[in-house]
Amino acid sequence: MAIAKAERLMNLALCLLGTRRPLSKRELRESIEAYLEAGSDDSFNRMFERDKDDLRELGLVIETVESLDGEIGYLARRDSNRLPPITLDAEEAAALGLAAKVWQQVRLAGAASGALQKLRAAGLPEDVDPYEAHGALEPRIPVHEAAFEPLMLACRDRRPVAFEYRKATAARPEPRHVEPWALECWRGHWYLAGWDRDRGAERVFRLSRITGKVRSRGSKFTVPVPDVVTVRETVAGWAGETADRSAVIRLRTGAGYPLRAKASRVRELGDGWDELEIPYGHGLDAWLVEFGPDVVVLEPAELRADVMDRLRAVAKG
Repeated sequence: MAIAKAERLMNLALCLLGTRRPLSKRELRESIEAYLEAGSDDSFNRMFERDKDDLRELGLVIETVESLDGEIGYLARRDSNRLPPITLDAEEAAALGLAAKVWQQVRLAGAASGALQKLRAAGLPEDVDPYEAHGALEPRIPVHEAAFEPLMLACRDRRPVAFEYRKATAARPEPRHVEPWALECWRGHWYLAGWDRDRGAERVFRLSRITGKVRSRGSKFTVPVPDVVTVRETVAGWAGETADRSAVIRLRTGAGYPLRAKASRVRELGDGWDELEIPYGHGLDAWLVEFGPDVVVLEPAELRADVMDRLRAVAKG
């Protein structure tokens, strides 16, 4: 049914764009097969009016013209529906090329490639290679979680969702009902920021801990969506990027390079271990658990306890 409607809209758009004079409803009905199959005049009229409104919502400028004998006709003039010329310099083309290369997975890869092809057709200079300007860079944003695509669409369409979520300290997942705001990638992990309806507060969820399917809900958002800067600050805080203290850990020599990059002090202990002082903020315990037996927390005691709780939860499965 969706394909049939899309084909009908395309045929109507082509008829309106291809004519040099206004076409009446009768002429359009005789030209488009789907309209010929309409059971009655009323059915055709309702279908045509919906299709015309849909095309206008998509940005097609459709004119309504009344002839001398009072007959109403429709057309879409090409000059009214022509996009302005697209001009990109080498740096802008390179930025678009890098953006397209970032998305190597899921459905966005095809969309990014198609967008570059359309820009090339719209006048992107042939001597500008958007992929080559910064060929030494190979940016990638890995997306392995099945929840990414339904959550991305829910954020775009402002649709509440429900899913099962397992906290790092919990043995079993729990149902969550969320108004999704945005998806952010930190340290190679994807996070969803949104409003948790069950807890009546903003929350951040790591996509790798979402189990099962993401289900859409038909209701509307109940709280305003913050601006993108505020959302990113929220995710940064929950992902451990906002630190106001320091922690001391013991790290196995030759391991944990991301931790070493954050360290403000590194001291060799010998016997295959180093001592590091690193920023301590929300989410650090979850990050340290990822390094398994290569990390031992020395202080503060509360961080050590949090890491131990997470390790026990993982051991319980």
